[in-house]
Amino acid sequence: MSKPALDRSQIVQCLSRIQDPYTAQPLGAKQLKSFAADDSHLHVVLELAYPAQRFGKGLAMLVAAQFEALFAGKITVDIEWQVTRQPVANQSAAMPNVKNIIAVASGKGGVGKSTTAVNLALAMAQEGARVGILDADIYGPSQGMMLGIPVGTKPETIDNKWFVPIKAHGIQAMSMAFLVNDKTPMVWRGPMVSGALQQLLTQTQWDDIDYLVVDMPPGTGDIQLTFAQKVPATGAVIVTTPQDIALLDAKKGIEMFRKVNIPVLGVVENMALHICSNCGHAEHIFGEGGGSRLAEEYGVSTLASMPLDIHIREQADGGAPTVVADPDSEVALQYLMMARQVMANVSLLNEGKTTIPTITVSDD
Repeated sequence: MSKPALDRSQIVQCLSRIQDPYTAQPLGAKQLKSFAADDSHLHVVLELAYPAQRFGKGLAMLVAAQFEALFAGKITVDIEWQVTRQPVANQSAAMPNVKNIIAVASGKGGVGKSTTAVNLALAMAQEGARVGILDADIYGPSQGMMLGIPVGTKPETIDNKWFVPIKAHGIQAMSMAFLVNDKTPMVWRGPMVSGALQQLLTQTQWDDIDYLVVDMPPGTGDIQLTFAQKVPATGAVIVTTPQDIALLDAKKGIEMFRKVNIPVLGVVENMALHICSNCGHAEHIFGEGGGSRLAEEYGVSTLASMPLDIHIREQADGGAPTVVADPDSEVALQYLMMARQVMANVSLLNEGKTTIPTITVSDD
């Protein structure tokens, strides 16, 4: 004989025993979109604040298992999501077709920032998000090559004013590389580069984007300042290696974003560990734990600690980054977990859950 049907308070109480691993908060009334219960069937629909196309399947099983102690009939759990635009410091330049803009930045070049940005964008898309990527490295654009977009591909235009982003691997992309040939050097001064960045951002007809990932150039110069002042950025991801020199520059990047009121969503530690493909020996070539220490110092998430792996480089160079080239690999799963954490951290911004200690930066 089945147990009596559950009421809403029992549903919420049962959900509260399950913690969302990416928001670190218990599920509850906020996530309970609807439910229907009779003596033989319980149907629960949850709505998360970030996409969970792959992760949601496991979460649904976990929730269903939790209800088995209370309900003897058939249990069905569906996971939905709704991405909202988060408040930003620069409201005047809001982009109507883009909900959230995430800068992927580093204080130093050569730390794998562009590879991280493209795999982050692709991982978000695999979780069901509508994603765009903007290559803001005007001097050295690389996203076209990493996405396998043939050299010389030009974006279509609308009314000679709007660029139509090029689609690749399920995401929308725009880059200066699409407007010049691969041998054209950008011999431009800062104001010209800043103007080009604004045009790429505001004159691209993005198609209903949940997250626009912006691959920033290294450093804290003109482009970064223009981005902070003119772009309604939701947050930033800092990429570094464990090396002390890279960490020193990464700190400057964090402090720059804090000074312009752009929340830092977390730190990605790249090239953290190398495992020899011949003998299996593990070695921390660039040091150990530097990214985690940096994240702890500034009170932000450690989003991932990625290995120094030849396949990551080969797949990006080949135009099919790891997330699409080998989606079931350990490295791809790490990128997926990184993407979930970034999207979850974005969803928490409006609740004041993602915080950083106040940093005072003077001009002295």
